[in-house]
Amino acid sequence: MKKTDGDLSKTIGIFNETFPPIMDGVSLAAKNYAYWLQQKNQPVCVITPKAPNYSDNELYPIYRYTSIPVIGRKPYRLGLPDIDRSFKTEINQIKFGLVHFHSPFSAGRLALSIAKKQKIPCVATFHSKFRDDFERSVHNKYVAKKMTNEIIRIFEKADEVWIPQASVEDTIREYGFKGRVEVVDNGNDFATTLPINPIKLAARKELNVPENELMFLFVGQHIWEKNTRLIVESLALVKDLPFKMFFVGTGYASDDLKELVDKLGLNSKVQFKGVITDREALKQFYAAADLFLFPSIYDNAPLVIREAGALHTPSILVRGSSSAENIKDNFNGFLIEESAESFAAKLRELMSSPEKIEQVGLNASQTIAKSWESIMDEVLDRYQKLMQRKWRQ
Repeated sequence: MKKTDGDLSKTIGIFNETFPPIMDGVSLAAKNYAYWLQQKNQPVCVITPKAPNYSDNELYPIYRYTSIPVIGRKPYRLGLPDIDRSFKTEINQIKFGLVHFHSPFSAGRLALSIAKKQKIPCVATFHSKFRDDFERSVHNKYVAKKMTNEIIRIFEKADEVWIPQASVEDTIREYGFKGRVEVVDNGNDFATTLPINPIKLAARKELNVPENELMFLFVGQHIWEKNTRLIVESLALVKDLPFKMFFVGTGYASDDLKELVDKLGLNSKVQFKGVITDREALKQFYAAADLFLFPSIYDNAPLVIREAGALHTPSILVRGSSSAENIKDNFNGFLIEESAESFAAKLRELMSSPEKIEQVGLNASQTIAKSWESIMDEVLDRYQKLMQRKWRQ
């Protein structure tokens, strides 16, 4: 009897707790995995919690299960697949070749359950600093550690654990994971070979950014862990200079962040644009910006700095942070100390050096902005080899 389970003829399942309309780095990673697998003629589907009042319109199947809001973390949802009978009936009819989860909660547990039942390989990608999230939610380090231990047990059950860049290994080891990890980079969907200046000029015109002003940008969750307060406090120290600042996204700290902007007299310079789900609209913000401000020490391998870099917009990052792992100061990004004074000094320096910003932006586009299409060739090769190993066991 011919063995065919070592090939890529069966469906790859992409499992994640978030998916559009919820937009964050992990959601975008899951979406790009599914999109580019489908583009490369690989059968694929996405399994994720339901989003209220939202209809999917993708080229690949999306199976959603019952969910409820996560208190204090709007717009995030807690998935409850075990109580969704119609979902379970649907999902049990799919013959998977491999499952890949990007979050270890309901989606991860579901992927492991299917892998065990169908005797297929399971890949897990470790994206986030879960313990930080738990500590903020439960305000108890002991409980947060116990919750983190449970998460690590989920990862330990996967056949392979992937991380998006080498420095993330420090985090997963700190959490107690002792198995092998593989570095599989994230890509971005904004990489372009077109001349960048016309794109930038058109974007600035569309966003009404004057020629004599620099534009700063932050894209991501509006939460304190991402050092959003530091951004605003730093801008207050350079408010005598001509600039516009755009915050894109939402989060539990949004209202407090707006109050801080008002308190520090920055209302005329700072705008909050909310969540932008239209990728072409978001692309305009990245292209129009001169500098991407991302002082987060919370993130692991953030997609947003790659997206900005793809459009020749360099990032300002905190020296020594996971976010800054692939950044060489004054070459493909700018590094600061974690203080408003250091941040403001860098902004003041760069506002008088537009030629340096332009050169560093060019270098960023060439060094940190891999396309998702190229990343997916490596992913498919890894999937195939893992399925072949599993079949031989």
